[in-house]
Amino acid sequence: MSPAHEEFDELVAGHVLGALEGEDASRFAAHLAGGCAACERAVIDYQEALARAAAAVREAPPARVRHALLQRVGEAPARRSRVGQVLAWAASVALAAGIAAAVSGSWVRARYEARLDQLAGEAAGLRAALAAQVQTVFDLRRKLDEQEKTLTLVKAQAAEQERTLALLGDPETRLVSLAGLAPRPQAQGRIIWNARAGGLLVAADLPAPPEGKVYELWAIAGGKPLPAGLFTVDAEGKGRLAVAPLAGVATVDVFAVTLEPAGGVQSPTGAMYLASKQA
Repeated sequence: MSPAHEEFDELVAGHVLGALEGEDASRFAAHLAGGCAACERAVIDYQEALARAAAAVREAPPARVRHALLQRVGEAPARRSRVGQVLAWAASVALAAGIAAAVSGSWVRARYEARLDQLAGEAAGLRAALAAQVQTVFDLRRKLDEQEKTLTLVKAQAAEQERTLALLGDPETRLVSLAGLAPRPQAQGRIIWNARAGGLLVAADLPAPPEGKVYELWAIAGGKPLPAGLFTVDAEGKGRLAVAPLAGVATVDVFAVTLEPAGGVQSPTGAMYLASKQA
């Protein structure tokens, strides 16, 4: 018998005993209707086996027993004979019902316990597969976030390089050096400056600002300091700042960098770390 037919072999007993329900009952009935000779023979065999079990109870008692009973009670009236037949039939039905209940109960229990075990195993496998998929999605999302950050950084660097090249190609652009002052003499800076287009500040060897502090660039024109932007530095003390053009300012006399409260101020209040020479 093919493996595909084994499931129907398991359903034959339940069909004969009337124990199949739901999908199992429908599938087996459809299978029989399709003309499966093997299942038809199996159904007949089960039915005959149950009939033989019931008939065993209806067998007549030995002749000597019957003769002795008749000797004691005389010829029984027809009514008593009918009662005996009814009792014998009832006993056979009870035996058949007992056999059916025992076979049906054990068969159904074994079948559905096996099915429950199978479903539990499938559920465990699905949970494991789902957990693996969730981890995969998490890893992919993390990598995507990292790639997006890298792409954003690369785009910013490319834009900065294009702006720097444009500034350097303008005859009005000048390069200004900033020297370190008392708080950090070894610090240094460079600013590419164009009054019309703005500029770019690059600083090095600056100490990391304390918590709540930030570096602020100042453009001093006509003796008045104008805030030109905020920046911080990395672990190596390097910092960069794109500087926007200053409205109404044609010439900057001095560029300077001070340490100020986070968020910046409108007039210098902290120590000056970098300054250029008077233009």
